[in-house]
Amino acid sequence: MDARLDYFADPTAAKALKYFMSAGKALKDSPLPAATQELVALRVSQINGCAACIDMHTKEAAAAGETPVRLSLVTAWREATVFTEAERAALELAEEGTRVADAAGGVGDEVWAHAAKHYDEDQLTALVVLVSFMNAVNRLNIITRQPAGNYEAGQFH
Repeated sequence: MDARLDYFADPTAAKALKYFMSAGKALKDSPLPAATQELVALRVSQINGCAACIDMHTKEAAAAGETPVRLSLVTAWREATVFTEAERAALELAEEGTRVADAAGGVGDEVWAHAAKHYDEDQLTALVVLVSFMNAVNRLNIITRQPAGNYEAGQFH
């Protein structure tokens, strides 16, 4: 499959994506644990069906030491016993934050309180921005049918 647009060849896209990459770097450097960031990025991408981001975040997480079992179970995290309570809170917030059109009210108070129990304000801010960021990037990739499979860990960071 060929992408509909080559973001790196188009001057407007290249200029805009420079800022997206900068935002991604700021999130990587945030106090939100790196493992949580990759799990959330992966889950948001799974929900949205963004193959390019699933490829990227699976490989980034594996390169950072994430286990194949945990990566395989992200899609069914509610039934899996391999995630911490904090990770489960982040994944739940990520799901409700991604499915805003389906959730009829966005992120519920109970979900927010559960996340706030495990993360301080800086981490919660990073989590909210990460969910929003991933949803935007997923849409950029899905709309233009960016292909998946050739990503190498560290390629964009």
